[in-house]
Amino acid sequence: MTVRQDAPGDSETQDLEVWIDQDLCTGDGICVQYAPEVFELDIDGLAYVKSGEDELLQDKGATTPVPLPLLQDVVDSAKECPGDCIHVRRVSDNVEVFGPDAA
Repeated sequence: MTVRQDAPGDSETQDLEVWIDQDLCTGDGICVQYAPEVFELDIDGLAYVKSGEDELLQDKGATTPVPLPLLQDVVDSAKECPGDCIHVRRVSDNVEVFGPDAA
């Protein structure tokens, strides 16, 4: 399931996806505490996103849809991440809406 959210200043609904920049990940696991359905720490100590089928996505830049019931948990993960490595963006135009590069 993909989240649909009204973007600020935009009346259209938007699909959102999340990804983690492992080069910046500190391995604190805060994201896993907030949203274990979306994030997981791997054996290398870094966080990764998971697919909707609970599969760990280890490819660099791998994205996964943000499930609507977990939107606030994913946003809180991005806000609290000490490595500033969690990025939530609109699928339609790849604009980051939450995370270190959000406008």
